[in-house]
Amino acid sequence: MHFVEVAVQNVRGFSPAGRFALKTGYLVLKPPTPELSPLAGLSLALLYADGRGGDAALAASTQKAAKAALTLVGQDSLTYRVLRELGGGGSLHRLNPATKQPELVTQDTAEANQFLRGQVGLPPRTTFEQLFCLQAAQLPSRRPRGAGRPASTSGLRAHSSTGMPAMRSPTSPGMAHSSPGMAHSSPGMSISSPGVMPASDIPAAEAKVRELEKELVLCREVDNLQFEVDGLNSQVFDLESKLRGTDGLKEKVREAEAAWNAEPTPESFGLPQDIVARAERYPRTLARRDEALARLQSEREVAEEEAQRLPEVEPIVRNRNFLIAVAVGVAFFVAGLLTDGLGRYLALLDIPAFGFAAVLAIRYVDELQDKDRLSRRGEMFVAREKKILEEFEAEAGPVRKALEVFDVDTPKEIPLRLQRREQLGAEVAQLRAQLVTVEKHPEFQEAAHQLPVLRKQIELLNAQISEKGAFVRDLREVERELARLKESIALARNPQMAGMGMSAVDMAGGGMMEPLEDPGPLVLGLAGDLLATDVAAVIGMMRERCVQYFSALTERRYVGVEWDRDGRTMVVTSSGKRMPVGELPPREVDLFFLSLRLTVVEKVSARVKLPLLVEDALVGLDESRLPLIGRMLKHLGTLTQVLHVSPHPGLAQLSDGPVNL
Repeated sequence: MHFVEVAVQNVRGFSPAGRFALKTGYLVLKPPTPELSPLAGLSLALLYADGRGGDAALAASTQKAAKAALTLVGQDSLTYRVLRELGGGGSLHRLNPATKQPELVTQDTAEANQFLRGQVGLPPRTTFEQLFCLQAAQLPSRRPRGAGRPASTSGLRAHSSTGMPAMRSPTSPGMAHSSPGMAHSSPGMSISSPGVMPASDIPAAEAKVRELEKELVLCREVDNLQFEVDGLNSQVFDLESKLRGTDGLKEKVREAEAAWNAEPTPESFGLPQDIVARAERYPRTLARRDEALARLQSEREVAEEEAQRLPEVEPIVRNRNFLIAVAVGVAFFVAGLLTDGLGRYLALLDIPAFGFAAVLAIRYVDELQDKDRLSRRGEMFVAREKKILEEFEAEAGPVRKALEVFDVDTPKEIPLRLQRREQLGAEVAQLRAQLVTVEKHPEFQEAAHQLPVLRKQIELLNAQISEKGAFVRDLREVERELARLKESIALARNPQMAGMGMSAVDMAGGGMMEPLEDPGPLVLGLAGDLLATDVAAVIGMMRERCVQYFSALTERRYVGVEWDRDGRTMVVTSSGKRMPVGELPPREVDLFFLSLRLTVVEKVSARVKLPLLVEDALVGLDESRLPLIGRMLKHLGTLTQVLHVSPHPGLAQLSDGPVNL
């Protein structure tokens, strides 16, 4: 995952309006004003919106709307864009790879957060904030000593080995309100060293303390409610993931049904339903046609031979015997008419003459009939041939059409082509049965039943949070302000402590400063959560590289780092002495914290690519160490995207490209 573009309008610390393209590698982002741009706070507000309007504090001016957008490439290699009006609503869009056009995913804040977690690949807010956002407020020297750890939010799991919940980091810079008369934190001190408060201001400060204590109670209540909401959201995400487990099977069913419906059928191409049987009978039909045509041809040849054997039929009027017989008969008939007496009997001789002529005429008629019969047999052969071909065409025509439709060479391939639809139909039926089996599984039905119940509980908790206030400061911010104010009151009542350079908390401990908080358990625990492994495995993965970073940053004053099973840290000095990391000088605890954070990002990036946002975390460090830290960040830029907000010109020269905000 990496960021592609940040667009802002009326956002504090940025240009009044602008779009800033971001590439991979190590980038130094130059703020337009002396105030550092709250890139980490803005990213958290966009990616982990709480829907309560707290991000309105990032607006540069309340006179007009503040808007921001973040474009990123998710773990699924798709491009997403988150747009929000700070203090208002927002939307999540996804770039369609086919059309290259953005498509709306959702405008619901909770749904967008769940989608970013589940589909895009964002970790829980606390994990991203504590591992991939590096801010000065997170340095151990900037945190109150002995303040303990408040309850975890944003999905961080409590570790049973330590018995202590993880700590929530402070909000983005500029969201806390400092009380009058309090100075800024100085590097190397765990609590700000305030100036001496005039005695006349003590009552007002004590009233402010009471207000802060009430606010602290409210913050704890909201923090606990938010912790419950985060836990329920995690359960909702797990249930939705379980319900979405059938999405792949449903997609297979849809694809199989589409292929089955797209597969050609005999009816769709105007073929008879029995085309498969016709294709199987086609060889026999072709053989019967050839056999019938061969038999017809044989009979035709016999008829032609008979026709050739018959003589040519001479017309009867040209038959001499017929003419002579007729002439003789006529002569005797005339002679009988013309004579008297016995001569009349000559007329009787015309009978045999006419009879002979009649026989000749009958034989002529028979010859004509034979000739006509042979002629009609030829027409009969033509009609029989036509009938044979028509019967063959009626049977084999659809088969030849199927050969063209299915683009196959032989009729044997037609059944195979149509059997594919039957196979797809069987596959569709099997997939549907699998889907029904999965949806009827008790776990699936229980998840479907629990999901609306959990969503209702989340709505009720969010309603309770809204009743307590649209915007509640972070618990750590209130604790720090309360501690600073109490210390100011203590110094006002005991001015001699200010001259000794010790805080009231330090004096309460008999002049011995309490050790700074060990960052090891929190950071290693979160890394274990992200990598889905235990702290021991994380320690084995981080130890060697962390020693290299820490030794280089401290000029080899420390040559080893050791962790116990709970992640508590012991450092080894060059003389071989072991001591808890919290007992080191504050600046060296900060350097260890930086070393550990850089190590975690380097090792985690081998499996999970997430951008590292560095924001004013190097303020107060020795200038001589900045080039070394810049080179370390540049090395991390080869593994994942590193966005470093800094006005330092030397760091800009080390980067892969500066970006003017």
